[in-house]
Amino acid sequence: MPRVTFANQKKPFFNSINDRVEEYFYEKKLKKTGNKKLYVKTLILITGALMIYIVLLTIHVNPFMGVALCVLLGFLQATIGFNVMHDANHGSFSERKWVNNLMGFSANIMGINMWLWKQKHNIIHHTYTNIDGVDIDLAKAPFLRMCPSQKQLKVHRFQHIYCIPLYALTSLMMIFVSEFLNFFRKKIQGTKLQKMKISEKYVFWISKAVYVFFFIALPALIWGIVPAIIGFTAMHVALGIILAIVFQLAHVVEATQFVDANVVRIEDEWAVHQVQTTADFATDNKIISWFTGGLNFQVEHHLFPKISHVHYPAIHKILKEDCDKFSIRLNDYPTMTAAFLSHLRFLKQLGAN
Repeated sequence: MPRVTFANQKKPFFNSINDRVEEYFYEKKLKKTGNKKLYVKTLILITGALMIYIVLLTIHVNPFMGVALCVLLGFLQATIGFNVMHDANHGSFSERKWVNNLMGFSANIMGINMWLWKQKHNIIHHTYTNIDGVDIDLAKAPFLRMCPSQKQLKVHRFQHIYCIPLYALTSLMMIFVSEFLNFFRKKIQGTKLQKMKISEKYVFWISKAVYVFFFIALPALIWGIVPAIIGFTAMHVALGIILAIVFQLAHVVEATQFVDANVVRIEDEWAVHQVQTTADFATDNKIISWFTGGLNFQVEHHLFPKISHVHYPAIHKILKEDCDKFSIRLNDYPTMTAAFLSHLRFLKQLGAN
């Protein structure tokens, strides 16, 4: 596959906004990493998840309450992924590398390999956003058409209806299918992975085994195989749907642009490409911002992935002004509902065309 390049010789847009962001942190005397609010939120989320896990293993509850707690555990895992794991694996959770590594390892605890996640997310997705054939988030699936350059099938006419049940499989497919394929093939789609150290290979296998033990085997030993499978499935249905929807609203909506990987040269600087292929949503909603770890400020995150999400509301104001200055449209949905409906409309359009 040919390497996609950008017109990055001068980068006027990024240089302008980067200078203003740097000036903001200098004048406010702020660190670019997380702050006390993030660390308190981390404590709340991780403590909540641990408490629910312990309750599920040690206290007999009726089946409906058990399923509800498993769904809540899946929800909390998603929020830990958004707020803790995501910032940490971008190196923005803390100034201390060991803290980022420790918090980033929460991915492995939730069944996702930290090393592989960094490869596919930090490197591939953030560099080649919405470039079909390269961006892993647009990976071809038999029942979903997510951009105009992908082949249309008859079944896609109904994808806006059945997409949510498919999204429920997101985390299960990632943990038990795609990561193993990436591990053995040593590539993600057509992109070769960096060489994996022996120690990382051990971590891959050991953490997968530990995950299966604590989330499947141990519950099965205590409560039986059927209750364990039902609870595990309920947890992943919640986790998968939340993960998929948040990331789909950031890139697969009517406002965003897409590029076919056969286009070797993109005649925009990388930063402009990020703005055009990414969308913000519900940026005035503090509750959604709290739970999604600022991923509703997705454009800001793509431009400044090494800055913690706690600073994105301030950067958002700067971004809006510079987008106006350079006549670049900022994709900004006022509510999460508006973004979600746009996503469904876009899937319907792709299925009909």
